[in-house]
Amino acid sequence: MLQTQTSWPQLTSDAAFWQSLATAVLPPYANTCRWFAGKARAQTGFSVEAINQLPTADGLAYLLIIGAQYAEGESERYLLPLAFVAADSLALAEVPEKGRIAPAQIGGVSGVLVDAIYDHDFRSALFENIAQNQVIEQTEGQLACFRGRGLAEGDEQMPSRVLPVDSSNSAMVFGAPMQETYFLKLYRKLFEQTNPEVEMVAFLTEEGGFEHIPAFCGSVVWQQTQAVITLGMVQRMVPNDQDSWNQTGDYLNDFLYAVPNRMFAISEDVFDKVELLGKRTGQMHLGLYQPKSQDSAFAPEPFTDDYRAFLTQRFADLLERRYALLVDNYAKLDPQAQRLAWVFMEAKEMIDAFVDEFRTRPIHSLRIRIHGDYHLGQVLATANDFVIIDFEGEPESTIADRKIKHSPLKDVAGMIRSYHYAVSAKLFNAAETEGIDPDHLQRVSDRWFYLIRDTYLDAYLNEFGSPHPLFNGNNEINFLLLVYLLEKAVYELGYEISYRPAWVKIPLKGIIDVIREIEKIRISDWGHDGGLPMLQTGLLTPK
Repeated sequence: MLQTQTSWPQLTSDAAFWQSLATAVLPPYANTCRWFAGKARAQTGFSVEAINQLPTADGLAYLLIIGAQYAEGESERYLLPLAFVAADSLALAEVPEKGRIAPAQIGGVSGVLVDAIYDHDFRSALFENIAQNQVIEQTEGQLACFRGRGLAEGDEQMPSRVLPVDSSNSAMVFGAPMQETYFLKLYRKLFEQTNPEVEMVAFLTEEGGFEHIPAFCGSVVWQQTQAVITLGMVQRMVPNDQDSWNQTGDYLNDFLYAVPNRMFAISEDVFDKVELLGKRTGQMHLGLYQPKSQDSAFAPEPFTDDYRAFLTQRFADLLERRYALLVDNYAKLDPQAQRLAWVFMEAKEMIDAFVDEFRTRPIHSLRIRIHGDYHLGQVLATANDFVIIDFEGEPESTIADRKIKHSPLKDVAGMIRSYHYAVSAKLFNAAETEGIDPDHLQRVSDRWFYLIRDTYLDAYLNEFGSPHPLFNGNNEINFLLLVYLLEKAVYELGYEISYRPAWVKIPLKGIIDVIREIEKIRISDWGHDGGLPMLQTGLLTPK
């Protein structure tokens, strides 16, 4: 049990207490938490790096910035909201076991240190400060709260609860039961830059006028002299039926049931949904394209030499790792995947030439901030429309890399790859298609995918009109889309080899499709270059 004679409001200055918390309590506690990402790393210790205070109706809560140190690699920072609940308080019954950090005796009072998200006063104080644009001075810097346009007048004080979902962040909702209006996400792993999701949602709400996201209602940041760290964001709650991955799976059912009977069935409603999502994607990118904005973080930019060097180097590293993975795991693949892998590896020279062309080819399209991790799982299906969520960017990228501007076709490529996964996963893993020749299934799934892809892409491009500064003509659109499709499929390949070998054929087929298009472009532009091998499609035919 942690013990100190210092009272709870005076604890900031009690260095011995915080040292005991860091050494005796945080190691076992943090490793039970879903939000702590360092469980698999060799840890050398924890520390309390900063202690911020948040006054509440009945006292005080602390927003701790804790550091996690490791034997190898960089340390990490996490947010831990801390409250103290007396042992005889009725409020203790509302705190679940996972929210109870440690028993403690503080200033002569026995109780429990708890994760403050489970304390009603803490949640209320955080929400009210955001609603009132409050700035709370701290020993180091200040907690600055910002109210967003999506927060309605009169909604400053509302009942709240914690969502019972374990994830890498913490989620609280505000509003009357069955009429909850706001969603507050508290970021646990912290970065010394503003969170890209907060920037994106705020920009789309305040400047872009894009309504098909949960509207930005406010944020809280820790401002210091050298850094501004995002701690949380409030958005509007969105009623939804399911995400679009599950919805797509549902409307693939008719298609799936028809395949064994050699029938091809797609409902008109499917095309309507796909067209609508293409339209909403285009509108999102038009919202992000604001050439008159005073915010340099969102100003459109050309394809600079630095950007090309960044992308080609990242892609070259990715290719090298994927080729090595394929070689090491080739024997684990099924015959169909092995044939696709051979064609991919035999096309290495063609891919290298294509990457070199990207390095030097004149490109007049523009780059903007984009969603960055765009797929069917990031789109919520409402009764008659879609809402796009989760603008944090690629999970494995650094915060700086997530803010790099790309062609919006990178998002389009992510959604196209997601549709390819949806149909492939459905057909190749269903009891209804068991026993059907894999090559026949591949042809059938291709037909569905190509129809859906073209429907989505046509609806997307129709939103912009032609010409548009973001896209310099159809040739450039086709070329850039191939760049991002190839990068995405090669990226996917690593996960499937490592975790789902039975699915390796999905990204491999995506890669082969792109290489076919690259070959068409090269032949169309320059004729066949005898020094560059043609795509070895004969390898795809079963022996």
